[in-house]
Amino acid sequence: MSSTSTSWEQSLVQKATAALKPPSPVYQHLSAKTPEIRAAYLHCEAITREHSRTFYMATALVPMEKRHALRALYAFCRISDSLVDGAGDRAGQLAKWREALHTHMNNHPVLQAWYDTCSRYSIPSLYTEQLLEALAQDLTVTRYATFEDLVHYCYGVASTVGLMSMYIIGYCNDEAIPYAIKLGVALQLTNILRDVGEDWRQGRLYLPQDELNAFGLTEADIAAARVDERWRTFMSFQIERTRHLYAESLPGIAYLHPDGRLAVAAAAELYRAILDDIEAYDYDVFTRRAHVSEIRKLILLPIIAWRVYTNRYTARQGARL
Repeated sequence: MSSTSTSWEQSLVQKATAALKPPSPVYQHLSAKTPEIRAAYLHCEAITREHSRTFYMATALVPMEKRHALRALYAFCRISDSLVDGAGDRAGQLAKWREALHTHMNNHPVLQAWYDTCSRYSIPSLYTEQLLEALAQDLTVTRYATFEDLVHYCYGVASTVGLMSMYIIGYCNDEAIPYAIKLGVALQLTNILRDVGEDWRQGRLYLPQDELNAFGLTEADIAAARVDERWRTFMSFQIERTRHLYAESLPGIAYLHPDGRLAVAAAAELYRAILDDIEAYDYDVFTRRAHVSEIRKLILLPIIAWRVYTNRYTARQGARL
């Protein structure tokens, strides 16, 4: 993205380019879906509607075929993640899911829709593998020593999703890749900042240990849900860095096919607004879950659309958004 890319950015770009295939054609012949496959996509749509109103709203802004594919991607990620966060033999369940994915011998509707999507849009299988490897990490890793360690996890669980989305939406060249990576990191960091309390109750703490120490915070402070000046200063630092990543990633929208730009911009901007809500409630991410109201989303959408259609998301202007 720039001559001043950090070591973690360069490392993640290398991970992403290892999976490269030619981008999907912007317009391609799509074979008719069987009734079984249509039912599978409807199942994915229901999962998306239930679990992510923001993603459901954003994907409503793309043509129908791409909308179905993006919701199949979401449903695949959602089911995979639920296996890691669920009860029982989580490692065994994830292993069976991965085996079913590899053998294509499963009638689960989400897998059926995902098989169809990967075939239609030539999505590199390595991105799916990187996603599942990162999710498996949650079974054994509950702490991250440094921010660089954390961004590699963020790449696995979020940037890979953005990279797969690019194949569905269509993109013009590989210069889009670093932007997709950064947007994925920003989105996952937003999740992490929003879900500190919830993750702690599940035995996980994704905040970089060295940065907690630098701000004089300990795990005892997290356990006590202590919101004091140390915590406010720490969270302010985390939020500003995440906003910077959003600003650096948004110019990548210009590399996408025009019919998908508004959807990606909406997903990014509406998620970025969660950071505003965290601030509005004095950085208390222990007793409430930050969110963006439906009314707020409806207010923001015309602004986002104006930015897309007036080419505000450019390399020259992106950092000032």
